[in-house]
Amino acid sequence: MPSTTEAAALIPAGWREQVSLLPAEGGPSGAAWAAGLPRLLADLLDHWDLSPTGPGMTGWTAVVVPVTRDGDPLVLKVVWPHHEAAAEPLALRHWAGNGAVRLVAAEPSRGALLLEALDPTTDLQGEPVEDACEVIGGLLRRLHVPAPPRVRTLSDWLERQLGRLPQHADTVPRRMLDQAESLMRQLGTVPDVDGTLLHTDLHFQNVLAAGRERWLAIDPKPLAGRPGFELAPVLWNRLDELGTGSAFRWSVRRRLQVVCEAAGIDEDEARAWVVVRETAEAMSAADDGDRDALTLAISLAKAMDD
Repeated sequence: MPSTTEAAALIPAGWREQVSLLPAEGGPSGAAWAAGLPRLLADLLDHWDLSPTGPGMTGWTAVVVPVTRDGDPLVLKVVWPHHEAAAEPLALRHWAGNGAVRLVAAEPSRGALLLEALDPTTDLQGEPVEDACEVIGGLLRRLHVPAPPRVRTLSDWLERQLGRLPQHADTVPRRMLDQAESLMRQLGTVPDVDGTLLHTDLHFQNVLAAGRERWLAIDPKPLAGRPGFELAPVLWNRLDELGTGSAFRWSVRRRLQVVCEAAGIDEDEARAWVVVRETAEAMSAADDGDRDALTLAISLAKAMDD
């Protein structure tokens, strides 16, 4: 069994410090979880008989370690327990590798997933942007299957956002809040609002090159909802390519158009969901005091107006 010290060496120290700042979301705080992560990682390597082949890579709330088992390359992902990640193993098992990374095994109670190995050095950041948008749309079309039970719902998400709106009257433009409230109430009544399994975070960096297919989706934050809710993340990176002024509006709407065409999503509904999601992003940015993120969210929502 790997020692705790050996396991700790696989985890970037700066990332553990970052995770330690996270408050608890129904489980351990980031600090408590990070303190026990080396022992947890050592236990999981032993439990699945895995041999690390390199240092861990990190996202916001997970460490990913390249490993082998019986000579086969795999990836061990260990996630800090939080609401958005709770259904990740359920969603990956439901997709069964169709458009998404394949789940080999999982220990949901410990936030552990054993996954097929993809190429972490190659994502959609370097592809021509319209080609990348077509890839994302094609993946979304495949991932949009009937939602299984026990996945958090878009209806619940909308209810929480409606409750947040009055708290931001002084930090987010009133027109944006009013428009979002109207759209939330309207969109919340559409048929089958909680019927489709959504990834909700499919952007250029969450699609990796693979061996069995050219591209596969990773890191879902599953939700049972409407397909049009999926589009906003495509606007969240490669920001320098969006331009300014009228070019910004054209570029934002063109990305949406390409993804919607490839995914089979109604573009008008998608634009409405972008306004809703960007309003939620604006409220979070205001709470965090992040002026740049607040400005971006407002600009993206404005770009949806005809």
